Amino acid sequence: MKITNRLERISQGAKHVLVAGFICLSSVSIAQTKGTQNENPYVKLGQKALFDGDYKTAVTHLKKALPSDPENAMIMYTIGYSEFQLGNYKEATNYFSKAIERAPDNSSAFYYRGKSKSNESVKPENMSDVQRAKLMHESIEDFSKAIELDNNDMKSFQNRGMAYRDLGNLLGTKTSKNHNKKAATEAYNNCIKDLKVVIAKSPNRKDLSTEIKKATVYRDNLK
Repeated sequence: MKITNRLERISQGAKHVLVAGFICLSSVSIAQTKGTQNENPYVKLGQKALFDGDYKTAVTHLKKALPSDPENAMIMYTIGYSEFQLGNYKEATNYFSKAIERAPDNSSAFYYRGKSKSNESVKPENMSDVQRAKLMHESIEDFSKAIELDNNDMKSFQNRGMAYRDLGNLLGTKTSKNHNKKAATEAYNNCIKDLKVVIAKSPNRKDLSTEIKKATVYRDNLK
């Protein structure tokens, strides 16, 4: 079964708003431990590049900032976010993991690590079904942690639901070495459950209603 890439397509202006929110969230975590604003010039250059949508330049500057401030979770988070936007999901996962080690209450870092793993799992590259399933399970765990930290953030429910769908697709494919009808059924049920949470908050989400119908059909036609 063909698995499609589900990268978000967000307008440039919306990206700036989201990035600003993420950096503020990360800065709060750091302020609690350091109590001072970061004055590293490379951080400022990196953040400016980030706001301008120049993620490659942002990574270059922010990596130069790390040697003088190696425990700064905000820098690691922002590098991770930039790598994510560049489609470098393995690198993004690595930096989000480092940020989480230093700021374990950052729900956004868990969310984006989950997104990185989820996107990596459906890339059309040489990867075994076992590796894909592992990434999908790990992404679901990250989305679950993000929900635990902030259960009002519907994007975590939505993306966990879609990760469950992808897992159901993989496990439900008879030619896959991971084929498991019972586990695929459970994954589809969890997908439907999560998407219904989002629809309860946003009843006009016809796109998610369509995904629920598709997941129901996939589940009911498992062999």
